[in-house]
Amino acid sequence: MELTITGSANKLSVSDAVFGREFSEDLVHQVVVAYRNAGRAGTKAQKTRSEVNGTTKKSKKQKGGGARHGALTAPIFVGGGVTFAAKPRSFEQKVNRKMYRAAMCTILSELARQDRLKIVDSFDVDSTKTSGLVAKLKGLEVGRRPLIVTEDASEHLYLSARNLPYVEVRDVQGLDPASLVGADTVVVTADAIKKIEEWLA
Repeated sequence: MELTITGSANKLSVSDAVFGREFSEDLVHQVVVAYRNAGRAGTKAQKTRSEVNGTTKKSKKQKGGGARHGALTAPIFVGGGVTFAAKPRSFEQKVNRKMYRAAMCTILSELARQDRLKIVDSFDVDSTKTSGLVAKLKGLEVGRRPLIVTEDASEHLYLSARNLPYVEVRDVQGLDPASLVGADTVVVTADAIKKIEEWLA
C-alpha cells in the first residue's frame, strides 16, 4: 500500500502487514493496559495491627468501663492498624512479543485509516525555540495532542517541545502503544516510517 507524504506529490510505499492490518480493540486494550501497569511503582504500603507502634496491653478493665476493648492497635482506634493493609506488589502483566508487535501494527493501521498519521519528509527546528515549533505544528494542523516521531530526535526538537504540555517527541526506539493511542495526530518522518516497518515486519 502507499501513504501520502504531506507537502509532497510523492507517495511512500509501505507494507500491508504493518500499515494495513485489521483493527482489534481487545488486543490494543490488553497491550495498552499491560504497558501502563508495567510503569506502576506498586510501592503502596500500610501497617496491620501487628506492625503499628504501640502496646498490645488491654487498654482498660474488662467490665464496668463501657465497651470491652483490647489493644489500642486495633483498626477501630485512631492510630491503629489497617484491616486489609496494602502491601508492595508488582502490577506487571505478561505480553508476548508477537502480541505487542501485532498491537503496534493495529494501532498504526487504524491511525492511517483515520487520517491521523501524517508523514513528512523531515521534521526538525533550527534552534531551541518553542515558538518555531508551534508555528511548524500549526501549519500541519495536528490538533491539541500531537506526537512527533523521528528516526533520531534532535536536542533542538526535544527542548523546543518541552514547554508545550501536550506535545510529545519520540524517536523510533521510544515509541510505545500508550503514546500512539493518546495522540490526536502522529507526525512521522519518512525515515522513521521505514525504521518502524523494519522493526515490526
